[in-house]
Amino acid sequence: MQPSVKEFKFMLTRVLKSPLSVAGLILISYNVILAVFAPFIAPNTTGAALPDPYMIPRDPAAGIWMQPNSPTPGHLFGTTSLQVDLFYGCVWGTRFAFQLGLEVIVTTLTVGLVLGMLAGYYGGFIDEVIMRFTDIILAFPGLILAMVFVAVLSRSGWSTLNAAILSIILIGWPGYTRLIRGEVLRVRGEDYVEAARASGASDIRIMTRHILPNSIYSVIIVASLDFGSIVLTAAALSFLGLGSPPGYADWGRLIFDGVPYAGSGFAYWWTFIYPGIFIVLFTLGWNLLGDALRDVLDPLSRRK
Repeated sequence: MQPSVKEFKFMLTRVLKSPLSVAGLILISYNVILAVFAPFIAPNTTGAALPDPYMIPRDPAAGIWMQPNSPTPGHLFGTTSLQVDLFYGCVWGTRFAFQLGLEVIVTTLTVGLVLGMLAGYYGGFIDEVIMRFTDIILAFPGLILAMVFVAVLSRSGWSTLNAAILSIILIGWPGYTRLIRGEVLRVRGEDYVEAARASGASDIRIMTRHILPNSIYSVIIVASLDFGSIVLTAAALSFLGLGSPPGYADWGRLIFDGVPYAGSGFAYWWTFIYPGIFIVLFTLGWNLLGDALRDVLDPLSRRK
C-alpha cells in the first residue's frame, strides 16, 4: 500500500499547486452540491404532483415574466412566459446535466473501449471495418449529425429528449474508439505484453490486465473534458427545439423558451442570463478539472 499512498499524495499535491485546478474542483463541488440537494434548495412549492421531477411546476399565482426582484416570494430568478420558476429550472437543470453527462459518458466510453480494444489488438480486417465506420461518423460535423439523428428518431416515435440523448451517444463513441485504438497500438508491443503472451495468457486477460490499465489514462482525461461538451451539445439541441419539452429543467430549453421575446432587447434578460451562467460555470469546472487530470495522469507532463 505504501507506493499507492505515495502516488496519491503526489497527485493531490500536484493538483493543489495549481490555482486553476483548485478553481475547477471548487466549481465541480458547487455543482455536485446543487445536484444532490436540489429537492431541498428548490422544492416544489405548488403542491402539484409531478410525473417527472425535471418538469418545472407551474404556479398559477405567479405572473408571466415576473422579474427576479419581484416582491412575490418563491421566485428568486423570476418566471418565464409559461409561469414556471426559473430558479427551480436552473437548480434542477444541474442535476439533469449530471444525469445526462453520466449516461452519455458511460455508454460512449464502454462502446469506444470495446471497439477500440478489438481494433487495436487484433488489427487486420476487424481494424479496417471498425475504423472505416468510425471515419464515416467523424467526417460529419457533430452538431449537424446529431440534429439529423434527432429528426429521424423523432419521426420513428421517439420523444425528442430520448432522441437527443441517443444522438449524442451516436456521435460520441467514435472519438473514444480512435483514441483507445491508438493507445492499444502503442502498448501492445511492450515487453510485459509479450511476456504475458508467451506465458500462455488469454487475449481477454492480456487486454484487461495488461493493456487496458496502461492505456486508460488519456481516455479518462478526454472523458472529463467531454463531460462539459456533452452538456453544451444537449443545451444546443434544446435551444434549437430538438431536445427537452417545454417547461423542462434544461438550461438550453429555458433559454429557448425566451427566444421569441428576444426582440425586446434586455427586457426579459433573466430568461437567458441565469441559465447561461449555470452553463458557463458547469462547463468551465469540467474543463479545468480535465486540465488538472492531464497534469496528474499524463506521464509526459506529470513529472515536469
